[in-house]
Amino acid sequence: MTQRIITGVALVGILVLALWGGGLWFSVPYMVTICMSMYEMIRATAQAGHRPVQWPCWLCVLLSIPLFHFVGSVSLLMPLIGGAFMLIAMVVIFREEPKLEDIEISALPLVSVLLPGLCMLGLQKAPGQYNQNLLMVLAFGVPLFGDTLAYFIGSRFGKRKLCPAVSPNKSVEGAIAGLVGSIVWAMLTAAAFSLYKPIPPFWHFPILGLLGGIAGQMGDLFASLIKRHCGVKDFSNIFPGHGGMMDRLDSVYWSTVIMYVYFNLCAGAFAI
Repeated sequence: MTQRIITGVALVGILVLALWGGGLWFSVPYMVTICMSMYEMIRATAQAGHRPVQWPCWLCVLLSIPLFHFVGSVSLLMPLIGGAFMLIAMVVIFREEPKLEDIEISALPLVSVLLPGLCMLGLQKAPGQYNQNLLMVLAFGVPLFGDTLAYFIGSRFGKRKLCPAVSPNKSVEGAIAGLVGSIVWAMLTAAAFSLYKPIPPFWHFPILGLLGGIAGQMGDLFASLIKRHCGVKDFSNIFPGHGGMMDRLDSVYWSTVIMYVYFNLCAGAFAI
């Protein structure tokens, strides 16, 4: 437990520094985390006996960075990801023993890591540095604070299993506590940011906390399903007590999609 707490505090400190620096100080390290997450997922599926096609994924990463920089929209990256998927399918189809699951497994990092990960960079297109920081603090804090509260409450008071076929240790009580924590984090973030500059109407933030919290928990369960399929406990062990990069960011990736979609649907509220 002590090791887990120390590692968690260190990671939060690094995240705060990256958010504070903004711009390339955030974007470059964040792209590194996306690449690490993709590598961990590809390695786990290979260990499970699959034959993932890797090079279209890395080519997509390489091209997405300048494309996103010049175009400035995550939605326009979809054709690039679609092209990478077709390349993957072509490679597998012409193998001596083509398997449909190898196509699906190979495309998994594209849709579950790269695209959601780039949504975080899309939040940097929000008007003004203040709004950008607000949205990114929500994207990280909502799932991570919810996950922390779910862990402590669930481990102590959890009785009813939430999804035993995927993650036997998660409980309904922990999940509820996690959603409460996500909502509280969103409202506290709004209150803190409102002390210095105007922010969108307050009612947006409980909604973002709830939706982001649900998405974060689903992202965590999705990653658990992949690990169970691959027969691994963690994607790697680079963070003592926390596993790998994918283990830390699985919930953040899903929550970020919610923040990005919500921001685009309610862009007028953030034009302050």
